Amino acid sequence: MSNAGIDYGMGLANIDVETGIRYGVISQNEVLQAWADSSEPYYIKACPYCGTELSEDIYDDIFAGAKKKCQNCKQALTDFDFQDQEPSSYYLDDDEYLAECGDDGDIFITKSPYYTYCRFCSPCAPGAGYLMDYYKPTGKALEQLTLIKNISPLSYDEAFRSWAETYGYIKAYCFGNDFFDDEQAPYHVLNVSDIND
Repeated sequence: MSNAGIDYGMGLANIDVETGIRYGVISQNEVLQAWADSSEPYYIKACPYCGTELSEDIYDDIFAGAKKKCQNCKQALTDFDFQDQEPSSYYLDDDEYLAECGDDGDIFITKSPYYTYCRFCSPCAPGAGYLMDYYKPTGKALEQLTLIKNISPLSYDEAFRSWAETYGYIKAYCFGNDFFDDEQAPYHVLNVSDIND
């Protein structure tokens, strides 16, 4: 029995092939303050006149104060030409996370020390997991997990994984509790390092 939806990526898209964990997708509005504090703008290094991609050397030289010309349109370029440039996306690349957010406001988490169980995204992010459509235990699962949490808390994560997988939910990278305003993610956060234990 599967409640996870359809894998439009057919197991080939938006997945970390080393771990088998899907990329997680979450709206920036869910983690807005943490995302604003930790992400950086990414700029496409292109000529503002003709759109031709500039080499890394030319781009760096311009911002070091050198006057350079676009290799295509031959327009002279200075850092002043780039002052109104808008970032093409925002990204986070630190010791814990690798994530990017484009114009649509959805953050793709492609690496994280954490994961959760959720459903697949719609066809617009084939193979990825939508983090806000996470596994919520109900019925017998909720009863058993509540009991385990009370009598053997160290066994809770293993039991949670078992129930989520029984219902066909997928593993997807996610942000940890510290990314949320109240220091508590809405979904259950699990450690990637515990997968093979």
